[in-house]
Amino acid sequence: MTTTMDRNALPTVGISLQYTHTIGRAEFSGPGFRNPTAMARAEDDVMYVANRSYDYRPDGKRITMCTVGEEFISEFAKGVFEQGDGEAVATDGAIIWPTAITVGPNGNVYLADEYLDRISIYSAEGEYLTKWERPGDGDGQWNKPSGLVFGKDGVLYVVDSNNHRIQMLTADGEYIGEWGEFGTGQGQFNLPFGVETDSDGNVFVADWRNDRIQKFTADGKFLMEFGETGDGEGQLNRPTDVAVDRDGTIYVADWNNERLQIFHPDGSFAGMTYGEATISQWGVGKLEANPEMWEERKIAQGIDREKYFWGPIAVECDDEGRVFVVETARSRIQVFQKQDAVFYGVNERVSGGGGRL
Repeated sequence: MTTTMDRNALPTVGISLQYTHTIGRAEFSGPGFRNPTAMARAEDDVMYVANRSYDYRPDGKRITMCTVGEEFISEFAKGVFEQGDGEAVATDGAIIWPTAITVGPNGNVYLADEYLDRISIYSAEGEYLTKWERPGDGDGQWNKPSGLVFGKDGVLYVVDSNNHRIQMLTADGEYIGEWGEFGTGQGQFNLPFGVETDSDGNVFVADWRNDRIQKFTADGKFLMEFGETGDGEGQLNRPTDVAVDRDGTIYVADWNNERLQIFHPDGSFAGMTYGEATISQWGVGKLEANPEMWEERKIAQGIDREKYFWGPIAVECDDEGRVFVVETARSRIQVFQKQDAVFYGVNERVSGGGGRL
C-alpha cells in the first residue's frame, strides 16, 4: 500500500553545493592573491579581495580588484611602511593586517585593519578617500576590528573583536550604538570575528573562541545560537565568518576544521564541503608560461590534497545562489553553486528513488 504525505511536511535531507571554479593564484602583485583574508562583491560581478601577505613582503599587502570570471582589473591600497617607535605605521590608504572588507550603499569600499585599528574608505575604483583610526574601548572606538557589513537600513556593523562587542555606525562613521560583552552567555562574545546580515536585517556573528554562531535583531536583541566545540556535524572549531543567502541558508567558515558547513535557517545542520578546487585560469596561464612547472606537478607527492580547503577564512554568497570561500593559505577563492534542497517522501522511499522540490 502506498501512503501519501503533505509535500510541505517532507523532511529536508540536506543542502548541497556544486563546485564551479577557482579564482586566484599566489602572487604578490597583479593577477593573483597573497594570503587573502576577506572579499566583497559589487555590481557587475566585480570583486574586492583583501590580501594580508607577509610582513617581510609588504608589497603583497593590497586589495585586488577582479571579476568572478577571473578578469584582473586593478589593485590598490598599497603604500609606504615605516617604523615609528618600534611599531610599523602605514601611509593613508595602505594596509598592514586587513581583516574585513565590504561595499557600502554609496558604492564605496570599506576595509578594516586590525593592526592599525583603522577603517579605510576607498571609492569603487580604488581611490583613497578617508580613514577612521580610533583605537580604544569607548563609543565609536575599537580594538582589533575584524568584521564589517552593512545592514538593510544602511547601518554599518563593526565587529570590535578585542572589546568583545558589535558596534553600529553610519556610512560616514557616526556612532549609533553597540551591544555585547566578554563571556559565554547569550549576547556575550569571546573574540568575535565575522559578521553578516540577512534580508530581514538580522545580524549573525561568528563568535570565534566560543565556537558558535549567534543571531540578533538589527538593534542587537538575541534571537538564537548554534554550534559547539568539536569536529562533528554542526560542531565548530574557531569559526571565522558567516554568510546568509536569500533563502535564509547559513554558511560558516569552520577555520580549524578546514571546511565549510551549511545550516538551515533554524541552525540545524544541512551539509558541508571540504573543498573541490581545480587550477584557476590564472594558475593555468602561469603554468603554461613555465612548462617545467607542469612536469614538477606530475611527480609531486600528495598533490591530490590541493583540492581541499586550507585556511577557509571567509565566506560570501549572492542572490544567484553562488557561494565564495576564501582560503588564506592557498591564496585562492573556491566558487560553488547552491543546489536545491533534497526531500524524501514515503512514495520515493518505497520506490527507491528521490524527489526534488
